[in-house]
Amino acid sequence: MRSGFTADDVGTQTGRSFLVTGANAGIGFETVRVLTARGAHVILACRDADRAEAAMNRIRADVPAAELSFQPLDLADLDQVRDAAKAVLAGPRIDVLVNNAGIMIPPKTLTRQGFESQFGVNHLGTFAFTGLVHPHIDDRIVITSSIAHKGGEIDFSDLSASRSYHNWQRYQTSKLANLLHMFELDRRLSAAGRATQAIGCHPGVALTELTRHLPLPLRSMTPLAAPFFNSAAQGAWPTLQAATGVNVQGGDYLGPQGLGEISGRSGPARATRTARDPKLARELWVRSVELTGVDPGI
Repeated sequence: MRSGFTADDVGTQTGRSFLVTGANAGIGFETVRVLTARGAHVILACRDADRAEAAMNRIRADVPAAELSFQPLDLADLDQVRDAAKAVLAGPRIDVLVNNAGIMIPPKTLTRQGFESQFGVNHLGTFAFTGLVHPHIDDRIVITSSIAHKGGEIDFSDLSASRSYHNWQRYQTSKLANLLHMFELDRRLSAAGRATQAIGCHPGVALTELTRHLPLPLRSMTPLAAPFFNSAAQGAWPTLQAATGVNVQGGDYLGPQGLGEISGRSGPARATRTARDPKLARELWVRSVELTGVDPGI
């Protein structure tokens, strides 16, 4: 008897709506592909209209009746985040928001507002967009973290990486911030009496476009390591469970069940004590409001 969640466990989603960020490739694309095959209407929130259109065409080739639409969203620019949120709030209510978009270990770059790009995109952009649209979300808000969060530390005195920059360390920090955000968001939604729940997930180690910034020797080895890692489709299983699983509760954190949470079917994942620290989460929340100018009001 098998245990763990896969795409086969996603039930019918007819009549339900989802917004998936970073939906034109990798895990986001695979998430959309499964949801539309189960009858959902999915909004692809992406930076590039051409890539989003190409992704929708690929899905329609397999699911001709797929209900898809596109929403421009660039998490690296808070002005565009506000514009996207305004458009979402003007449309029909959404059942599930899937915060999937992110970047991993790029050279040091800054967002439009001057934040270190990984913290700025992975956390601050996600925090701002979620904070603006959460009143419009009826069921679940999914936030994607990583097993890399286990090495993360948050230095509030150097969030902009002005003193030092190590791409992997900053990625770990951003993924820790995602989990702190998720736990604090779920606590606040519950305290406000909202039925909407926040749920976390991570894909294990999945071979997607995020690996493009790996050093060349490591990238050249990925075909040899592929049997030990998740494909993009398998990496989407925790996201799909977080978004649709029938036994999922607010504050749950889901990921692959294989050795080291690297690959396999989805189920409960392990978050560090730091990630579950409510005091640190509250401090991050307050600082995120200050940095983004977005107060979720919960």
